[in-house]
Amino acid sequence: MNHNCCGLCSIEIADLAVNSGRDSLIYDINLTLHCGELTALIGKNGAGKTTLLKAILGEHNYQGKIRFFNHEGGAVENPRIGYVPQHLDFDKSMPVTVLDFMAAAKGKSPVWFRHGKDRKRDILMSLAAVDSEYLLDRRLGALSGGELQRVLLALATEPMPDLLILDEPVSGVDVSGLDLFYKRVTELRDKYHMAILLVSHDLGLIQKYADKVILLEKTVVASGEVKDVFTSDAYRTAFGFLNLGEDKEWI
Repeated sequence: MNHNCCGLCSIEIADLAVNSGRDSLIYDINLTLHCGELTALIGKNGAGKTTLLKAILGEHNYQGKIRFFNHEGGAVENPRIGYVPQHLDFDKSMPVTVLDFMAAAKGKSPVWFRHGKDRKRDILMSLAAVDSEYLLDRRLGALSGGELQRVLLALATEPMPDLLILDEPVSGVDVSGLDLFYKRVTELRDKYHMAILLVSHDLGLIQKYADKVILLEKTVVASGEVKDVFTSDAYRTAFGFLNLGEDKEWI
């Protein structure tokens, strides 16, 4: 396995702040995301999680620095960032297939244009990477929540990104769909050694899948190993309880 195939080593965020008028949305954000790790970003509603994601995605103006480094310590000028949103708003009655949707997202042709053999083959390979090739000709509006999220994951990982951002990606997905989605995510992390940043309110899910956790309250109030953050005073202050999970030795 080529653990360096993503071409990235780390993402360093230094002294990052986002303001809206006179209001400080987030401030003094200092953290490092590493390749081959799934880092969960947690916090109460309004803690600034979405603001931080949008800054990383280039959708918010910010002060401070976001820098990407390769394995030799050099700067990566044009990192590839994949993004899976919480929701996809579209008309479910439209006769658009998964093939149509992915071809339109990756190309410049309208969804009703015929798709070439090469494009269809590439899309099928992307779906196969998340065990969803059987969805190729399925109508987009007929997909379950879990199936749609796997399609979005396939789209976000073609080409394979250096950083994959997952913004509450399994909201409303049933348990079986949730487990399958995160199994595919962890397989991608292990195979391609990419950095993954996950926003989720499901603390049990985070305890099961995350390598590191960042607790945000407009700034970073705790970060590190899952058990260290989940048993911290900052966690108790934010959520009002300690998360025992399955490992009672945490306490």
